[in-house]
Amino acid sequence: MTATQTLTLPTPDVDLVYDVREPLPASAGHSPLLMVGQPMTAEGFGSLTEHFTDRTVVTYDPRGLGRSVRKDGRSDHTPQHQAADLHLLIEALGTGPVDVFASSGGAVTALELVASHPGDVGTLVAHEPPINTVLPDAAAADRARSAFHEAYQARGTGAGMAAFMAMTSWQGEFTDAYFAQPAPDPAAFGMPADDDGSRDDPLLSKASWPITDYRPDAKALTAAPTRIVIAVGEESAGTYTARTAVATAALLDQEATVFPSHHGGFLGGDFGYAGKPAEFAARLREVLDAG
Repeated sequence: MTATQTLTLPTPDVDLVYDVREPLPASAGHSPLLMVGQPMTAEGFGSLTEHFTDRTVVTYDPRGLGRSVRKDGRSDHTPQHQAADLHLLIEALGTGPVDVFASSGGAVTALELVASHPGDVGTLVAHEPPINTVLPDAAAADRARSAFHEAYQARGTGAGMAAFMAMTSWQGEFTDAYFAQPAPDPAAFGMPADDDGSRDDPLLSKASWPITDYRPDAKALTAAPTRIVIAVGEESAGTYTARTAVATAALLDQEATVFPSHHGGFLGGDFGYAGKPAEFAARLREVLDAG
């Protein structure tokens, strides 16, 4: 059993909302486990947290997403701003270094956190960070990103998300064959074709481009006392985020550590394409305990 407390950390830029799940009875011997997503909010980790009831787990809504209301007048999502928020959150916890499981854009934020605040994190498991700059076909990845953004701008969320899913499911480098494909049908991905007129989606707009444009500081990361594990889903092999994970691991002179399932392998069935949260959690626990 756990007891959950929802707290707000006010800063000049954002009122950062986070949840602290404490085991009942309290346990010792583990650092708190902070779970970080982007643009996913805390609720996406619901299934995964159920498998860590023996330790303190902290989830949060990143700046400008979900419950964390921005006060800085900006709409972009940068790893630097998000990492600064996490540094303040870890300070507010008052526990010393935490362990971090971070996925997707959250993994990029967590890499920046380690680079800029190396004493904050004991072990980081960075799951499939989407970083274009580490790829040999970085320019083509940028072009593919522009294509789903343009589809979103021209025809709305369904078209943009269909193009995004076509990009993230493509096997291998983005070749001429990829760009020669016809625009994907939203219905083929279970997406509505109707355009609701909104253009502020954090994934499909340019708001999150600073995440995929991020350039990891390999020197700072390898010099940090943090144990860094770059993770990749076994079902992701050959796809965009698997390739970015493998390339990021190589940048840090390591091999990517294989986890069960896919990019959302820790998700339960309430988030569309369900993963294998029980198996994923077991692997995460094994990796964390190995440190």
